[in-house]
Amino acid sequence: MATDYENLEIVVADNASKDDSIEFVQTYFPAVTIISLKENFGFAGGYNRALADVQADYFVLLNSDVEVTSNWLMPLVELAESDISIAAVQPKLLDYKDRSKFEYAGGSGGFIDKYGYPFCRGRWFNHLETDESQ
Repeated sequence: MATDYENLEIVVADNASKDDSIEFVQTYFPAVTIISLKENFGFAGGYNRALADVQADYFVLLNSDVEVTSNWLMPLVELAESDISIAAVQPKLLDYKDRSKFEYAGGSGGFIDKYGYPFCRGRWFNHLETDESQ
């Protein structure tokens, strides 16, 4: 598999899928390591079980519905290595339909309004914050 990164291993964690996705990956991306879970442990449970089998300095949890841009990974690694107090990093997540706006699908931020709706900074219902290099 061609990559611009040294020492990179791509691991697909299969959470007991019932389609032909594993066969697809094996056929078209034979260099990818596959961890097949025997049952669906849910989002966090699947990640936790798969990560227990991976040895690496850094882990990137990247869902199958994410589109990445060229050279998105190295700035994250460089930032993490620049300061020992940094424990986690995240790239900008932009809205697929409007790349000038942030996307917060599944985002958290610890905020709950007076009606019990959880929200994160930058998103209020259908309003998305504009990316102004902040």
